[in-house]
Amino acid sequence: MLVGLNAAKALAMARQKPLLGINHIEGHIYSLWLTENASEIEFPILTLVVSGGHTELYLMTGHGRYQHLGGTLDDAAGEAFDKVGRLLGLPYPGGPAIDKAAREGNPNAFRFPRAMSSEAYDFSFSGLKTAVLRATKQYDEGKLPVADMAASFQAAVVETLVAKTGWAAEQHGVTAVHLAGGVSANSQLREAMAERLAIPVRTPPPILCTDNAAMIGAAAHWRFLAGQRDALSLDVLPNWAVG
Repeated sequence: MLVGLNAAKALAMARQKPLLGINHIEGHIYSLWLTENASEIEFPILTLVVSGGHTELYLMTGHGRYQHLGGTLDDAAGEAFDKVGRLLGLPYPGGPAIDKAAREGNPNAFRFPRAMSSEAYDFSFSGLKTAVLRATKQYDEGKLPVADMAASFQAAVVETLVAKTGWAAEQHGVTAVHLAGGVSANSQLREAMAERLAIPVRTPPPILCTDNAAMIGAAAHWRFLAGQRDALSLDVLPNWAVG
């Protein structure tokens, strides 16, 4: 769905300088441009990138134009899902396993802390993870109420993500909220975000939530149209800022 270029023109342009360095996070952001409703996207938008390594809020005012509003101060949401999954004896990755187990549990069985950091748009999940660890120690081996713990933990993560994203969306007057990254496949997160926000909430199909080549291609398409060309000497940049 890379619109605007025919195959011959794209090939001719690519031969000029074939390499483009693409930020991994920007790839996740552009996964939304591979969906059927991509034509409805209108700036400014707010994107929550939530995965095993990232929990970040970006205000996007145009292609390649970003403002980083906040992010995780410690564990990313996906990392917390994986660690709590291990505590509950669930298979890896923890996100899908907890999502599945939580469907049979009571989200109010445990009142785990909501990870509201002091900064408006930042996130912190280490305290929540520690609270789950302490709760598990109250039970003998094999006696854990796994479904209730999974549901209660997931509810705490989702409530935090929805609350901060909703507030940021309201403060910045965006037209829509986009979810991206592996944790954006979480069913409860998708439902809660859509129910509680008064503006459109868009999510990629599950196959585009985890790392994939299509999202990198989508980001590269817009970078290419903007005139970006990189030399073959380009190296890996682990701390490369989006935009």
